[in-house]
Amino acid sequence: MTAFRSGDAPNAAPGGAARGVRARSFSPLLALVSLLGIAGLIALGAWQIERRAWKLSLIDRVEQRLHGSPETMPVPRSWPAVNAANDEYRRVTVTGRFLHDRETLVKAVTDQGGGFWVLTPLQTSEGAVVLINRGFVPPERRDQATRLEGNPAGVVSITGLLRMTEPNGGFLRNNDPTGGRWYSRDVEAIAAARGLPGPAPFFIDADATPNPGSYPRGGLTVVTFHNSHLIYALTWFGLALMLAGACLHAGGGGAYVRLALGGARALARRTGSDAEEVESI
Repeated sequence: MTAFRSGDAPNAAPGGAARGVRARSFSPLLALVSLLGIAGLIALGAWQIERRAWKLSLIDRVEQRLHGSPETMPVPRSWPAVNAANDEYRRVTVTGRFLHDRETLVKAVTDQGGGFWVLTPLQTSEGAVVLINRGFVPPERRDQATRLEGNPAGVVSITGLLRMTEPNGGFLRNNDPTGGRWYSRDVEAIAAARGLPGPAPFFIDADATPNPGSYPRGGLTVVTFHNSHLIYALTWFGLALMLAGACLHAGGGGAYVRLALGGARALARRTGSDAEEVESI
């Protein structure tokens, strides 16, 4: 029967591992910075989960508006309360006469190619004015004289999607009212350039009801929402896990695991059927 003393190999390995743990342990400052980094990454992941829930709720609301029954366009006294969160993409209907002499062409890129949106003011019998995006025309149809049959002179009823104004410009360009170059559907600026008093602070995208002569062509509104929040959340959580693993490894986590395994094996030898006698000093 063999007796081992405290300086022999079985006891030396755990002691050496423990010294390795102490040698590689973090300083308090580095440990604090690491914990803050992990907490920050987890917080960013949780924030993206919340953003995903908000985005899914928004998509659901917009889907309901897109497929809902059309409502009468908001009356002028309610215009100050109209906002994107509660009203954009709502189906509305309005009746009046087009003011074709104050038409505005806005640069557009669609599935049918490049061209222009035709924005024409419509005046109701009560005197309210709202801009109607009647639809798309290609460059060869930008001149109103090439599509006169599509410009009704009488009273019309328009159904479409309520859209919020697009101030300043688009396509990395600013609107140029003086030069007649428009890159966004900026209701206020267009109204000022065309001398329209007190128009609605929104415009309406006309639906796909065909116009005589096929132009302008409505119903081309594209409604898309980017929803990559789950990917972002998994990325932040993954980085937190990687940082935690790196900290555990740098702080001697591997040595602690080896110590635990060594202790388990020693306990098995002491209590098993073939237990060895260990001399206690």
